[in-house]
Amino acid sequence: MNKRTLEIELARKHQDFLNSIEDKEIKKLVNDNSIITGGCITSMLLGEKVSDYDYYFTDKETVLKVANYFVSLFNQNHKELPNSKVGIPKVYTDGDRVRIMIKSAGIISESTKDAKYEYFEGRPDEEGDYYVNETMKVLSEADKVDSDLMETLSKKPYRPIFLTDNAITLSNRIQLVIRFYGTPEEIHRNFDYVHCTNYWVSKTRKLTLNQDAVESILAKELRYIGSKYPICSVIRLRKFLSRGWKVNAGQILKILLQVSELKLTNIKVLDDQLTGVDTAYFHDMIIKLKHQQDKSGTLTMPYIISIIDRMW
Repeated sequence: MNKRTLEIELARKHQDFLNSIEDKEIKKLVNDNSIITGGCITSMLLGEKVSDYDYYFTDKETVLKVANYFVSLFNQNHKELPNSKVGIPKVYTDGDRVRIMIKSAGIISESTKDAKYEYFEGRPDEEGDYYVNETMKVLSEADKVDSDLMETLSKKPYRPIFLTDNAITLSNRIQLVIRFYGTPEEIHRNFDYVHCTNYWVSKTRKLTLNQDAVESILAKELRYIGSKYPICSVIRLRKFLSRGWKVNAGQILKILLQVSELKLTNIKVLDDQLTGVDTAYFHDMIIKLKHQQDKSGTLTMPYIISIIDRMW
């Protein structure tokens, strides 16, 4: 697929999404301040099926208002939430961050009332996790037919179906990432592999293709560009290798050098490092480690390893 065709297809998807937004202010914010980047453009360039179109936003105000809009929609569609274990999801600010507060397990979906936590980049890597499998069952069935067509015929398109602390997943393959915001350059500072750094801007309807990213995609060769989250990068390797990508020893060494600088016995550091891959197992692990830290005041590497061995 060439660049112009990609621009047209991304603009079509964006406009379809916009048409579903009933609030005029939110529609304008999404239209003026959106960036589509990440794996979807890689998939399109390779002629593969797009799993999700990842939306980021250029400023905190947009993130906050968009998050409030879609969380409100989710709550309107789920009248049972006040009496459920997870309670009512709420949007709040935490310094420069916008977050979604979800009581209990940390994720809520329309297919299960009390689902376990499973973040967008990880799903469904942890085979055997009952709660994640139950949460994903509806989407797995949808894969048997064209998901956009099925959603249009059955339920309202672009409705919120998953909420986590970091992102809102909509039907029809849209992911609203609230963890980061800013210019494409600012957003990509949080990325790890260069092939994910192509991007489309809603205001201009223009696609920017990074030469290094395109070369990496054509060769299906992972090139590590440095990240704030090298632990996430190590775990994400599994996904790419299973899809036929390759990586040389130098790229792995770069990741490990960054990992070596982290104090992973600090629970806040470890929790933050699992951003992007924190499936149900990781969430439960963090809860157990926090409990141990509250009880003893310290965490040791042998204890962390024992918890990992017990859970995996």
